[in-house]
Amino acid sequence: MATTTGLESLVDQIISVITNDGRNIVGVLKGFDQATNIILDESHERVFSTKEGVQQHVLGLYIIRGDNIGVIGELDEELDASLDFSKLRAHPLKPVVH
Repeated sequence: MATTTGLESLVDQIISVITNDGRNIVGVLKGFDQATNIILDESHERVFSTKEGVQQHVLGLYIIRGDNIGVIGELDEELDASLDFSKLRAHPLKPVVH
């Protein structure tokens, strides 16, 4: 008997994905497969900088290959909505080295 994976509970929820190349992509999880390839809808990439606020680039419907995913996490929508991204400063994430 198959058990449910952790991702099943996140379908139709807003998630944040950090890719192996250091990108932060936020969107609604619409689906996934056994290789953890994921489909995000209404997605955007958050680009961090130490000089200016966080830029958000609209991606729309977006597919991320499972072998390029570093971390997947549920997004706290209330906390996220309260953040002023124009005032946040941070170093961009560096790529994951295996």
